Amino acid sequence: MKMTLGSSSTAGVMMFFLLVIMSTCNVRLTSGFAPKHSSYPHVSIARNYPTLTTNNSNNIDLGKVNMAAAAAGGGGNQQVDNLDTDFENVNLLRLLGLRRVKKFVKKRQSVARKAAFLDQESMSTTTATNQSVNASTSSSSSSSNGREQSTKKPLKLIIAGAPASGKGTQCEIIKKNYGVVHLSTGDMLRAAVAAGTEVGKQAKEFMDAGKLVPDEVIIGVVANRLEQTDCKTQGWLLDGFPRTPGQADALASAGITADCFIFLNVPDEILVDRVVGRRTDPVTGKIYHMTYSPPDDEEVLARLEQRSDDTEDKVKVRLEQFHANVDAVKGSYSDVAVEIDGTASPQDVSKAIAAAIASRVSA
Repeated sequence: MKMTLGSSSTAGVMMFFLLVIMSTCNVRLTSGFAPKHSSYPHVSIARNYPTLTTNNSNNIDLGKVNMAAAAAGGGGNQQVDNLDTDFENVNLLRLLGLRRVKKFVKKRQSVARKAAFLDQESMSTTTATNQSVNASTSSSSSSSNGREQSTKKPLKLIIAGAPASGKGTQCEIIKKNYGVVHLSTGDMLRAAVAAGTEVGKQAKEFMDAGKLVPDEVIIGVVANRLEQTDCKTQGWLLDGFPRTPGQADALASAGITADCFIFLNVPDEILVDRVVGRRTDPVTGKIYHMTYSPPDDEEVLARLEQRSDDTEDKVKVRLEQFHANVDAVKGSYSDVAVEIDGTASPQDVSKAIAAAIASRVSA
């Protein structure tokens, strides 16, 4: 390195001590911070704006410099040469050398790129880990739910009761609580006829002729319906079927069994009172009772209708037919049959039914 500061010996001595002091203590090429207890000028090269800093906080802007270009060697000489690097008659650029400046800048940029890469890798790893944990948790939860659903056996229920015993109300509650498919013979016959199935066509012939549909045809309709997917996966509730011992035997022959046979027991005098006081709204189809649950709206009250067979004489005939068969039907399901007091409130009846189902299913 060639420097000319004058011809006097005094200047040479000063230059010697200056070089010793600068090389050992106080002239540093840093990354934007000043050394502690500094008493001599030092060069501070920040990422974008290099500055020359002294101990008394006087900053001299060296101008904007493209450090990337300097580190890569592309255009760095021209840009650095344009900087005012002369300070107190000492040319620091010549003293340190452009190669040294480039070396420090290149090292700083390499460290910065490595830090950025590590940060990005860390974020990617954290994100992947979180996604893996979430997926594992979700999969475990789904598997657990799947095992629970697959091990839960669909219920097979039969409910029986005389007219006005509250069977319809309890069917709705059971359907809601257990998710089973509610089935009545009337609905199944109409659906089979509409679908045009083989048994549906047979049933239609009897219905069109005004005749009772034979048990063997009804059993075929019921058996076909119970083979459908919803009944197999959700379970089913047969409403008021079988009605006769012959129907019960035919179901058993077809391999159709029940987990619980629910019988709603209500005395005849209460049943007669419930039937005779029953009225239907032809507009909404809602059923009211003139004693226990009359409508509040006078307009609704005025349009209520009574079914032609909801008279005392006719209901007694229906009850006789019911009693003639129900005991034999209950006998076919004696191992799973439960008798419920149907005179209690609907809520109490529902609780009793739930307890009965639980006892029979767990047995």
